[in-house]
Amino acid sequence: MKSCYIFSDKNLAYLQEIIATKFKKVEIFKITPDENDKKNLINLNEKEFFLKFIDKFEELKEGSDFVIVVGYESFSLFGKSELNLKLARNLNAPVFDENASELRALNLNSKLLITDKFDEILSYKTDIITPFKFQSLLLKRAKAANKTVVLPESDDERILKAAHIVLEKGAANIILLGLESEISKKAATLGLNLSKAKVINPAQNELTDEFAKKIYELRKHKGVDEAKANALAKDKIYFATMLIHEGIADALVSGATMSTADTIRPALQIIKTKPNVSVVSGAFFMALEEEILLFADCAVTPNPSADELASITLSSAQTASAFGLSPKIAMLSYSTADSGSGADVEFVKEAAKKASELDANLKIAAPIQFDAAVDLSVASKKMPNSDVAGQANVFIFPNLNCGNICYKAVQRSANALAVGPILQGLKKPVNDLSRGCLVEDVVNTILISAIQAGE
Repeated sequence: MKSCYIFSDKNLAYLQEIIATKFKKVEIFKITPDENDKKNLINLNEKEFFLKFIDKFEELKEGSDFVIVVGYESFSLFGKSELNLKLARNLNAPVFDENASELRALNLNSKLLITDKFDEILSYKTDIITPFKFQSLLLKRAKAANKTVVLPESDDERILKAAHIVLEKGAANIILLGLESEISKKAATLGLNLSKAKVINPAQNELTDEFAKKIYELRKHKGVDEAKANALAKDKIYFATMLIHEGIADALVSGATMSTADTIRPALQIIKTKPNVSVVSGAFFMALEEEILLFADCAVTPNPSADELASITLSSAQTASAFGLSPKIAMLSYSTADSGSGADVEFVKEAAKKASELDANLKIAAPIQFDAAVDLSVASKKMPNSDVAGQANVFIFPNLNCGNICYKAVQRSANALAVGPILQGLKKPVNDLSRGCLVEDVVNTILISAIQAGE
């Protein structure tokens, strides 16, 4: 499917005539903001504005051969050219305009094609994914997965608000743990509709005794007696973990009020890791202005061994693939190729070798510095024969110290949307929230968990 963006309908008839000779099903998508859209722009609520038009565009693309997007000429109050260019980037629709050179001056450092030559439109292949486009993709894929996510922390209003949003959008089925009367009361106070959520009270449920018996069988070799198993079965996080272990729910999201250790421990004890995975790790999707990168490990394992770093690399490649990225992996170091030496460099080399042994199809550049991983001109000098250097999208840090610092630095200094941590390596999806999470963070984590469960 091809598309292009024009700023007005002045060239529309001319374009339609050309395109009709090359494509059968051609659609016209006119950007026509209503009063609510204009209010969103005035109130700096860009997210709702862009998501609306991204979703409409994605719907129109299905079954079409070519979509012509006609921009809105009356954007003058908001910066006509700038806003139309931003829409074009969010739709990944190259711009066709007779004033291409002037528009390119407004669109520096962007991969978006702006041209007055239609042949260039036809050959355009760059895939721009903005933060808003990424959120739209998450919603679309979660809806298609149609999975059930259990949320054990129903006493936190951020969790309830996120559940309301997810249910309203039809993105996933939700199980809330707690007293139904208390949840209903809080939902009414907050003006939320949670009528479609299933509510289970672990303290009084027919599943609790069954789960206690299974926990006892699973953990008795570790000294867990029947009394302890009964207590664990009534604990919300253990109960939630058993729900996904037994297939009653597909994924679990926790951590708004619990520690990372409290979230992960039951999963490690009951669900366990995937084959060939020796360690659980935490990845973040970093949504930059026009691309999505994956950083790992930024959340879980402080000082991985070479075997563990190889396992983290394999898990990260699987996560990237599950979300539509073709993983090109940079295993980071202070040295590129053979330019440096030392124990830290040899460590990354060894981990890369072990990762390739786990999966010979992985595309890895290692060891490599960050500049050589992302900049083709630097890569051509430092690692000229690599098909990963200069275009990496998965970044493996040698330890948690590096990974956590880097993701936060990019998040804050580049104004990137950081989605995660996404826990990798478990047989079933269990994801951890930050205790300082926003409602939007909870929503994104629920969507990611639903998508993971569908893979």
